[in-house]
Amino acid sequence: MPGGRQQSVPPAQSAPQAQSQSVSGKITAVDKSSFTLNVTPSQTGHSLAAQANTPKTMTFAIDSNTTVEGKLKVNSNAEVTYRDDNGTNVAISVHVTP
Repeated sequence: MPGGRQQSVPPAQSAPQAQSQSVSGKITAVDKSSFTLNVTPSQTGHSLAAQANTPKTMTFAIDSNTTVEGKLKVNSNAEVTYRDDNGTNVAISVHVTP
């Protein structure tokens, strides 16, 4: 029979399912392996509609693949592109503005 037994699902296919998301806000804390951002509900989408005008705090892990433009400092504004890695927000890229 043609086609026999083939590996039609390579392991790399599972990685793209973790879609990246973007938020922006003010940095409230910085650590060597993470930082915390105060995000306003309008920037995080529909999931916070019930919490009208209540700021949300999000913590992002920084790893060796994270690209940081600027310096992570408390009270600076930042735009973060991140992915969810088993419940942990891992920063893919961070753009800090003074």
